[in-house]
Amino acid sequence: MDIDKIIAYECGDLNDQGIIELFQELVDTGLAWNLQGSYGRMAHAMLEAGVIQAKTGS
Repeated sequence: MDIDKIIAYECGDLNDQGIIELFQELVDTGLAWNLQGSYGRMAHAMLEAGVIQAKTGS
């Protein structure tokens, strides 16, 4: 995980595609559920909306 992406998100410097890519990566790595609650809530909302996909298989 590139911490610079999280910082860019926090600063409002990511475009929509960048946000989607960030949250897909956070879900894929499981970090979405370990960071502060707002990340988990956003990831859940994006999953529910079909914007990102749940990690499948291992």
